[in-house]
Amino acid sequence: MSSAIDEDTARAVNSGRETIGAVLSSAQSHLQKVFMVFVIGLVGTIYALRTYVWDFLQSNTTSQLGNTVAEGQVNFIVRTPFDVILLQVKIGLLVGVLLAIPFLLYYSRDALAERGYDSAVPVTRGRVAGFVLLSLLLFAGGIVYAYAVFFPFMFEFLAVNAVRAEIKPSYGIVLYTQFLLLLTASFGLAAQLPLVMSVLSYAEIVPYETFRDKWRYAILGVFAFGALFSPPDPFTQVMWAAPLIVLYVLSLGLAKIVTNARRVGAAPDAVEGGSMRRSVTALVGIALAAVVGTLVTVRRGGVAYANRELLPMVDRSVVPVLNESVLPLVPFGPGSVTTQPLTAPNALIDQLVVAAEAGVFVGLLLVLGYTVEVLRQPVAPRVDPVSGAPDPADIDLGPLDASGVRAAPDEVFAGLTEDEALARAREAMDADEPDKAEAILDRFDEVDARTEEAAETEDAAADEEVVTPAGETPEDDPVTSTTAGMVDAFAEEETTEEDIGGYFYDLRFILESLTSKMFRIVAVFMVVLAGSFLWLYRGGIGQIREDFLRKMPPEVIGEVQDPVIAMHPVEALIFEVKVSTILGAIAVLPMVAYYAWPAAAERGFVSGDRRVFGLWGVAILVGIVGGSALGYLWVAPTIISYLVADAQQAGAVISYRLKNFFWLIFLTTAGIGILGDVLVSQLMFHYGGIVSFEAMYERWRIVTILIFALAGVFTPSGVLTMFIVAIPIALVYLFGLGILWVVTLPRRTRARAT
Repeated sequence: MSSAIDEDTARAVNSGRETIGAVLSSAQSHLQKVFMVFVIGLVGTIYALRTYVWDFLQSNTTSQLGNTVAEGQVNFIVRTPFDVILLQVKIGLLVGVLLAIPFLLYYSRDALAERGYDSAVPVTRGRVAGFVLLSLLLFAGGIVYAYAVFFPFMFEFLAVNAVRAEIKPSYGIVLYTQFLLLLTASFGLAAQLPLVMSVLSYAEIVPYETFRDKWRYAILGVFAFGALFSPPDPFTQVMWAAPLIVLYVLSLGLAKIVTNARRVGAAPDAVEGGSMRRSVTALVGIALAAVVGTLVTVRRGGVAYANRELLPMVDRSVVPVLNESVLPLVPFGPGSVTTQPLTAPNALIDQLVVAAEAGVFVGLLLVLGYTVEVLRQPVAPRVDPVSGAPDPADIDLGPLDASGVRAAPDEVFAGLTEDEALARAREAMDADEPDKAEAILDRFDEVDARTEEAAETEDAAADEEVVTPAGETPEDDPVTSTTAGMVDAFAEEETTEEDIGGYFYDLRFILESLTSKMFRIVAVFMVVLAGSFLWLYRGGIGQIREDFLRKMPPEVIGEVQDPVIAMHPVEALIFEVKVSTILGAIAVLPMVAYYAWPAAAERGFVSGDRRVFGLWGVAILVGIVGGSALGYLWVAPTIISYLVADAQQAGAVISYRLKNFFWLIFLTTAGIGILGDVLVSQLMFHYGGIVSFEAMYERWRIVTILIFALAGVFTPSGVLTMFIVAIPIALVYLFGLGILWVVTLPRRTRARAT
């Protein structure tokens, strides 16, 4: 055990165990109160789900489906008798635990303080209450945006896409709820961004400068996260990304305010100081004025005036431009837009809601404007805790003139890259300050030259030979040692760490040789992936379904109701992405092998004529097309007809889940072509001198493991599906080895005789 866990890890585990024990011991007298909170959360959640939440979720999902092809098509199904009750209990347990944890931590605060878990910054009850209140408000705001704006339009897109592909949106209650909970939590947690960034910046865990300088990566991460958890149309992507980008800007402003308050030495009272209080008071006053003004406007007939005077102007000027110039350029957008008259709220409560929404909107605009003004001001430099002097590396060059730049310490320029220095100089030129731009570049060159000279001196001093004392060995690399142990279990000869290290070096050498050709490889991969995805996304799934069902006997398929259903809201999109990715990988596989051949040959992995890869690519294409045609015309209809007939004889109501139905079609069509390509690849590689029979035979265990690993990644979830895919491919590989063993037997016999 000592070899698996080092002393630091064991010490950390023991410390965590002791901390948990101390927390429970100190809170032992209050555990009944904590348990009551847990029970209230559990029972209250189950009651809320049964009486209100389920109906609200279903109505929210279908709220935007009116006057669409998906109207009345979405329903919710239960697969087992225990789905609903178990789901309610699971959600209730989760809510109960989340509610109980703050009380447990509160009652054990003394024990945590004794073990050194204390705040590094001043904490008062007022600030804790404000922190909790702000966190709850932000979380609630994220959830309100999700259910009021994002979810209805997202489910409209998903349901319409499924119905157009002639797939029945029959969402399983468990999968649907898990999907909603994931997105709800993501929106609620994303709304905590201002709080998280402010706390991290205030405590200097992550300095404000990091958030400011890495804003491009943050925006890229927002869109990447949205691409994973939302539909691919631009409208939904903008609905996801726009509020998060605005939230990031607001968070930057708030982080800068608390950072300045912390660094100027007024941390205990700076956030509660007069300037902040005046700004908040002015913002709240203007927002309340917007609420009152909106309420007065609505009650005095402002909605009727807008419908009578303003709406016709929008119809004449804005709508034609959108329909004729903008919307035709949007690939997944609506074909046209029209205006609808505004509905005037009659009840006082409805008028108050509209006024509150207007006040929130005005308040957000004011906060955004104030944030922009804050971000334009310089940030206070960090202060050295010993000397009390500002950190020279944090001096902002923006407010300085040319003489100030020349007088700035070297640390300011030592932390800049060449691109950053050029950007600062470009900003100075744009501000009509050429002397300042020249000073920035001159100072950067001076500091860079001194840094390089110092580095060369250190390198020359470090070039002395380092001798390992007798009896000592270098520290083992846990990655190579673990990998060596795993590979050694499947190898006939002993595999050492030196072998694994050599393999890693060779693999890195081969991958680095592909960097110059990576643009071509990625371009082909993206073209195939995007083309396949767009075809499937814009009706390809429906075309495959209709054509495939026509090939099945009418007496078999005639009694089937809704033969293909989608039990998960994004099931169709996930299938489209996976199939497109597989096709893209198959398309670039010959290119990768062709471009990697020189490096692999230099490392001794392959030999022969690499032009064989061109013929191999053609053979793969022919094999997949031919095998897919064979499977599509005869094999797949025969297998699925047998399965449907067998289910009908059992008196079952037949509805196939989308991913299972289409994966079965894919595996019985393209899968046959892939099996043929495995055999063809073995023969071509052997006779082309790329990989010999002896090499294939010696590494058959590694190839088998790789087949099962790839099958587990690229096939639907489940061990059975992995075995169904991997076992035939592995058997074909072994069958190919048998053929090569037979055809190479005379040569090997002559070689042994000589």
